[in-house]
Amino acid sequence: MNIDSHQHFWSYSATDYPWIGAGMERLARDYLPADIEAPAAAAGIGGTVAVQARQTLKETRWLLELAEQHPLIRGVVGWVDLRSPDVASALREFSSRPAFVGVRHVVQDEPDPRFLLGEEFIRGLKQLHPFGLTYDLLLYPQQLPAAVELVASLPEQPFVLDHLAKPRIAAWTKPGDMADWRRDIAALANHKNVCCKLSGMVTEAAWRQWRPADFAAYLDVALAAFGPERLMFGSDWPVCLLSADYAEVAGIVNDFCGTLSAAEQAAIWGGTATRFYGLETTE
Repeated sequence: MNIDSHQHFWSYSATDYPWIGAGMERLARDYLPADIEAPAAAAGIGGTVAVQARQTLKETRWLLELAEQHPLIRGVVGWVDLRSPDVASALREFSSRPAFVGVRHVVQDEPDPRFLLGEEFIRGLKQLHPFGLTYDLLLYPQQLPAAVELVASLPEQPFVLDHLAKPRIAAWTKPGDMADWRRDIAALANHKNVCCKLSGMVTEAAWRQWRPADFAAYLDVALAAFGPERLMFGSDWPVCLLSADYAEVAGIVNDFCGTLSAAEQAAIWGGTATRFYGLETTE
């Protein structure tokens, strides 16, 4: 089954989603399961992983309710306060729901580039493995060195890097601009407990002005570092709509995969996500 490993839902309000600002009006509305069904089906997607967009337990509960109502949603990556002394109780509650597969914190918004290595945060992360849960790394390039240290210190914990750590595709125009990012991606991929999502690229490029060739160098780095068996497709819908529609996002990865073997393509389009998240399928 083809899996979209990264998409979001929300019931919009300006108060709850302050990051949806000027120029992002297309996102300032509700995005619910009925809205993704047709574009996902047209792209051959049979299941999705819904990922948190707010750092609240309320949203995690809501996403899990959506998953119980909509078979398209195969897994939920929610939020819990990993720095809380009561994190185990939240993990115990959510782990009783079959769709709960992992946790994410919006580390990209943390001003400390070494936030991931905080004592309280690591103590919370260590609670995930006993519950069989994964962790999504949402980072900017300058936070990658800390991520490398983190994944090395927790070799039993499965991690996945979201959006290739958001390389600055629109801004990196000179030879050498991506050198540090390339080095850090390779260092992260040296740790076999880490996978990577081919996601989030179109919103790091010039919105609605990108060309498919703009992504080639970044996709090549990801493939060389992780190999197809640790890569997974993600649309980042509906955020992607700022720069591309669902079919265009899927097309970028589909074209990139064209020279790979059938088995390698199958890994990127669903096998890796199914294995990493432990998704249940109907096939």
